[in-house]
Amino acid sequence: MRAHLGDQLVIESPATGAARRDGEIVGLHHEDGTPPYDVRWSDTDEVTLVFPGPDAHVRHPVHGLPGTDTSEAEPASTPAPQADARNPGDVGRRVAVERRRHGLSRGETARRARMSPDYLAYLEEHPADPTVATLIRLADALGTTVTALRGAGIDTPPGQGHALLHPHLRDLTPEECRALLSTHGVGRIAVTTPDGRPAIIPVNYEIVDDDIVFRTAPGSAAAAAVGTDAAFEVDHMDDASSQGWSVLAVGPASAVTETAAVRRLVQHAHTAPWAGGKREMWVAIRPVRLTGRRITPADGQASTRH
Repeated sequence: MRAHLGDQLVIESPATGAARRDGEIVGLHHEDGTPPYDVRWSDTDEVTLVFPGPDAHVRHPVHGLPGTDTSEAEPASTPAPQADARNPGDVGRRVAVERRRHGLSRGETARRARMSPDYLAYLEEHPADPTVATLIRLADALGTTVTALRGAGIDTPPGQGHALLHPHLRDLTPEECRALLSTHGVGRIAVTTPDGRPAIIPVNYEIVDDDIVFRTAPGSAAAAAVGTDAAFEVDHMDDASSQGWSVLAVGPASAVTETAAVRRLVQHAHTAPWAGGKREMWVAIRPVRLTGRRITPADGQASTRH
């Protein structure tokens, strides 16, 4: 018997062949994948050291299809195919992004999620199908939701959850707004296009010397912000807990044309514009007004994640 991290260990009934117990392999003790294994049991969420007997077999997940396996087509003694570490699964990518966004190491994240650092590394670097219990612990450790880590609802707008019974809406201070803008992300620029129509354009932005900067193409809708007092908005919504915040920055927008300044912005950029294409025009907004709001449960109201 050989296994890889993330495989499922199934214990069957000798009489009926039905699964009596199953769990996720979260730790290996031999590089070749032979027993024993550290197994997190689905029924108790406890991790135990297991020396599988003749009534046990390994299921290798079919990546991207939760709840399926290849145990019928592939003998348990055959090693699982090595996943390509250059193509981590969507769940692993989202976990890694959230972890870095919070400035957490893998070790600290694994400690908070009560899992092996080796398994967290495997999850971030390989396609995997973690159990719901694992996703719940990771979501809690990263301050997000299982839905967000799975990417469910990516094609639907946020805010479809139920409103809080007793919501608390408060204004944010300029200092809190600056902290929420952070260093980079995706925001929305409001402009009036050359044909006189209003438009709201999502852009990847950076914060450099308190300026909001983004790349676009000359003649694009976003470029129409240059020479105007622009409005720029960033928000974050958590459907599971019906909480969220929004920040609005208003200030003059200008094109960055000085060669050294452009070079510095290029070096500072965390990512290329998601929209792709040739977008070499940098626009900077110097906020003169920062306002924001946050919705949270009123004092004493419970907030739960699912």
